[in-house]
Amino acid sequence: MRTFFIVAALAACMLLPAQPCFSQKSKELESIKADIKALKEGQQSIRKEIQEIKNQLKPKPAQPEFKEAVLNVDGDPFKGSADAKLALIEISEFQCPFCGRHARDTVPQIVKEYVETGKLRYYFLDFPLSFHKQAFKASEAAACAGDQGKFWEMHDELFRNQNALTPDDLVKHAESLGLDVPKFKECLDSGKHADEINKDMAEAQKAGVSGTPTTLLGWVQADGKSVKAVKIVRGAQPFAAFKEAIESLLAAPK
Repeated sequence: MRTFFIVAALAACMLLPAQPCFSQKSKELESIKADIKALKEGQQSIRKEIQEIKNQLKPKPAQPEFKEAVLNVDGDPFKGSADAKLALIEISEFQCPFCGRHARDTVPQIVKEYVETGKLRYYFLDFPLSFHKQAFKASEAAACAGDQGKFWEMHDELFRNQNALTPDDLVKHAESLGLDVPKFKECLDSGKHADEINKDMAEAQKAGVSGTPTTLLGWVQADGKSVKAVKIVRGAQPFAAFKEAIESLLAAPK
């Protein structure tokens, strides 16, 4: 009986115009293909989520311990009174989102309460991380702007535009700040400040710094070109954490 119905169906299909039968079959095949594709994409998404969970569960490598160290800050940009004995060294980079948040939300409070009042000298040291591919050139751009007296203006511009750090973007930022663009491009293309940035990284590593943002607090040495780091604040902490660390040092016997 089943064979009869199959033969009848085939006969009916043969008697009808060919197109509707094949059209229906084609639609069914396309629907099956679409289902398979959706299934594969779903499996890939699940695999990615599983891998992310595995990565989060992996034991993280221990951060180097903080070590008191004397850091050479000669030539590094700073804000504040040259008479301030306490120094804050911001170790940062322009592509790091946490650094950007810290620079926008917390640093202005530190500057207002401690730098502008003459209690603190604020240094900025570059520490471009290797997996942030645009960070090193962005640090060079800030240094090149510094050659024209606009380091801090470029510093703020880069942190405002962390998704626009390609070489072309850096030139546009220079234009917006009114820099001598040909001079800026020559500086950027030459790698003039690369050694200075590598020096900053080496100095920070003396104190056990391995990531950004990291803040070191310490005392300006007699030569005025170095700082003895005695305290560390890791990460983009709230202002209260920095206030506590700064106040504890200001209150300490000299």
